[in-house]
Amino acid sequence: MEQQRSLSGSSQSPRSPSSQPYLSVSVTDPVKLGNGVQAYISYRVITKTNFPEYQGPEKIVIRRYSDFIWLRDRLFEKYKGIFIPPLPEKSAVEKFRFSAEFIEMRRQALDIFVNRIASHNLLQQSEDLRTFLQADEETMERLRSHETGIFKKKPADLMQMFKDVQSKVSDVVLGKEKPVEESNPEYEKLKQYVFELENHLAEAQKHAYRLVKRHRELGQSLSDFGKAAKLLGACEGQVLGKAFSDLGAKSEVLSAKLQKEAHQLLMSFEEPLKDYVRAVQSIKVSWTAVLCNI
Repeated sequence: MEQQRSLSGSSQSPRSPSSQPYLSVSVTDPVKLGNGVQAYISYRVITKTNFPEYQGPEKIVIRRYSDFIWLRDRLFEKYKGIFIPPLPEKSAVEKFRFSAEFIEMRRQALDIFVNRIASHNLLQQSEDLRTFLQADEETMERLRSHETGIFKKKPADLMQMFKDVQSKVSDVVLGKEKPVEESNPEYEKLKQYVFELENHLAEAQKHAYRLVKRHRELGQSLSDFGKAAKLLGACEGQVLGKAFSDLGAKSEVLSAKLQKEAHQLLMSFEEPLKDYVRAVQSIKVSWTAVLCNI
């Protein structure tokens, strides 16, 4: 019998090769390609493994965001009831879409996404994961063109899916159908916990967003004040002018510090909370798929 693959049992880093079975993936080097509405970000995906079914100990491929969507959808379709890690959302604001900060946040989120799959005892054996990590770009483009996953469904299809869920819930309320979880208190307790957890995490993420925004706004205000103070100093005499110039310079230094702190809060506080919210939402999507027999 094939030796069980487990990353959690190894004392070594999941990124470091060892004598034990390992599968490590890195999403690196984001590059903007194309122009206008056709522009997109490509990523270098580096896989290191000693799994015999892979082509070799190391493989490097180029992937774009839609390829990650393809992988997520394929896993969702084939592994009903299993938690499929969430993907980072797209930016709805064009000016932020290709900002250095947004690109880095997405790269980190995509890295977490694929490594969660690679560390899952069942998902790591997926043929679709092997395809994603090894296929050439032409093959991936062809596979994407045939994608029909739940997340590619038309809005009308998704609306029907949620109507089906609503109908099932209504049947339960009206007594036409007895809920399965009624006979399983532990499941009902877990479901209630997940729904409450989502609300609490979403509330915490909202406050984290406000905290980051407040730091950035204060930093920008200090920057504007510093520039104004320097201009005022240039119009005054030597003593007063120097005082205003020094005040402006110190304001700009403090502004830079606040902007740096805002970025640190974003990456180490707001983004992790946002990732937790996405994870809980993915759990609920899995439940919905099972309920609707997708």
